[in-house]
Amino acid sequence: QVQLVESGGGLVQSGGSLRLSCAASGFRFDWTVMRWYRQAPGKEREWVARISATGAATTYTDSVKGRFTISRDNAKQTVDLQMNSLKPEDTAVYYCNTYRDRDFWGQGTEVTVSS
Repeated sequence: QVQLVESGGGLVQSGGSLRLSCAASGFRFDWTVMRWYRQAPGKEREWVARISATGAATTYTDSVKGRFTISRDNAKQTVDLQMNSLKPEDTAVYYCNTYRDRDFWGQGTEVTVSS
């Protein structure tokens, strides 16, 4: 079955960096678009970044462009999110996502950015 496990969250000061990782299993990872979402306290879940199956194409929500980088390793079946120049408004639970016949989500990893 599809399984997504995020790691790498934590507490960081404004301007700092974190690298999130998502380990995937149970499906043809190298055929599949992967995404990162986040959900801030009291807000709806929002899409953050997307990477194509080969890794050749990436897209980002405007608020993270130039600061976040999504990447993948198809041999290891992982997708990472490198987050630089973090801001307090980046504080959220970050989720790895893929869509097969429905959305699949990991358990999330919490990122807190202090001012």
